[in-house]
Order: sequence, then C-alpha cells, then structure tokens
Amino acid sequence: MLRKVSLSEDLERVAALAELYTEADERLTGVVASEPYPGRRAYLCAFERDGGRRAWLALDGDGQPLEDPAVVRDAASIAAVCETAGEVAAGGDLEGLRSRLLSLRLSEQPPGIEEAEAAALELERTVGVPPRLASQRYLDELGVATRRLEQALGEYGPSPFAEAMKEAVGAVESLVAEVEAHYKRTPVRVEL
Repeated sequence: MLRKVSLSEDLERVAALAELYTEADERLTGVVASEPYPGRRAYLCAFERDGGRRAWLALDGDGQPLEDPAVVRDAASIAAVCETAGEVAAGGDLEGLRSRLLSLRLSEQPPGIEEAEAAALELERTVGVPPRLASQRYLDELGVATRRLEQALGEYGPSPFAEAMKEAVGAVESLVAEVEAHYKRTPVRVEL
C-alpha cells in the first residue's frame, strides 16, 4: 500500500533534486510548491548566487526542469499571489485580531462577537502554517474565509483584503519578472 507523502516530505525530496542543478557559485535557498493548473504541480526553486543575486528554476514532480515559459510564469505568479494573500489576510495580524476579539468578548460582549471569533479562527485555519501548496483552490478558500471575517466584523463595502491584493499586484509582477529574467534557461537534465 502506498503511503501518502506530506507536503513537507515532498518539498524535502524536491530540494534534494534541486541541489543537483546548483552551480558552483550558488546555493539553494528555497523551494515553493505551486499548482499553476489543477492537478499539475511545479516547484519553484530559488538559488542565491555570489553577490546576492538570485537565479530560479522550476521543477516538475519528477525533478525535471520546466521549460515552458508560460508554465514557469504561472507557477511563479500563483506562488507569489498565495504568499501575499496569506500575509495580508486580516490586515496581516490574525493572531493579534483574535486576541483583540477575545478581549472584546470578555469585556463588552457585543452582539456578533462569537461569529467574528469563529470567522477569525476559520481564517487562521485556512491560512495554515507553512509549507502550503500555492494553488487557485487555496487562494479561493482564503478569499472566502477572509470575506466571511470582514462581514462578521461589519465590513460590507469593498473588501479590504481585495484592495490589499490589488495593491500587491506590482510586487507579484516584479517577482514574476525576476524569475523570468533570471531563470536557468538550459540546465542539464539530470537522470534520476
């Protein structure tokens, strides 16, 4: 019977494979799992070169480099968007918000406080702890949980989360451009 591999174990496996593509003047500094398309994983690997410059390589589940620029771009984009969304959800301080809601419930017991606390807890669970699979599904679940919290807190106008995400577009585009500009174009394919 096959054992289901955790995302952490999967990332460790891919990191070991990514080390095979490390050049003499660089070291692997991170691996992010993304799902640019439903059911298709890509692992975005960051390498730091001497002088602090970064290089990038995206690997498939078998540890082979992705060569399609559109797939690489989409993998980098969903990874950056999901990372940003997790950081800006609930104003970027979900733990602090939950603490303030608890304090408010204990001191004043305003109507709807339990709903707000439940929504904050649901959002915290949705955000989760690293590592996470960056995917459209994760992003959708995060958006729904965030909007539920916003409404529980009485925010029925434009979503502060959506506004924060709009403001982050430039940072996401900048990272994607960096990945494209510093992508390891012709790495040697490694026989595994």
